[in-house]
Amino acid sequence: MPPLKIVGTYQNQRKYMYIPPQFEEVRETEILKIIENFPLAVLVCNNDGVLIANHIPLFRHSPSTYLGHIAKANQLHNIFPNGADALAIFSSENSYVSPNWYPTKAETHRHVPTWNYQVVHMEGRLSFDYSNKSKLRVVGSLTKLYERLHFGDAEWKMSDAPKDFMEQMLDSIVAFQFDVKSVVAKSKLSQNRELQDFNSVKKNMQEQDRLHLFNAMVGIEKES
Repeated sequence: MPPLKIVGTYQNQRKYMYIPPQFEEVRETEILKIIENFPLAVLVCNNDGVLIANHIPLFRHSPSTYLGHIAKANQLHNIFPNGADALAIFSSENSYVSPNWYPTKAETHRHVPTWNYQVVHMEGRLSFDYSNKSKLRVVGSLTKLYERLHFGDAEWKMSDAPKDFMEQMLDSIVAFQFDVKSVVAKSKLSQNRELQDFNSVKKNMQEQDRLHLFNAMVGIEKES
């Protein structure tokens, strides 16, 4: 697949989100990992100065296209025309970081708490689709992806439900496509700390079962 449209320099990224240069994330594989592991996006739209936010799982259909669906009762599809601008925010696992984890704390005590996390912001345009074909594609693809991921051969299939019931469910939703214009991402993972502090935070991530953050820190370590 062609690459994501990542806004790839600190000077360009900072107008979209505050990102100190050491936390700038431009690795496409890491960005996609965040989205795939944490697909529940906050979808934000601006309606004449009023911000509207919805929490919606999205999945990647193509390099620059994501798909999702909303309840028909959700007024999003009535308020915004096709082509409306939107911001999709994906947030990974996150964790409090205590100064007590820093070995260098004993030297100066000039340390304060912080928070580690990873986020991806995608700016794009929405288009809604009311056809059963699109609804089946969105629901079927999302269900198949995550049922197989979590349950393997024991996955639930749409065909498990009665046909008339599924038709009722499909009639109560609206499918949509999110066409990505730009991507900015941030990995705040103690890269600004001394190596011994970084390693200590990484160890604490593992011990506290923050395994996504732990693995992300391992990835940074391997590339440094």
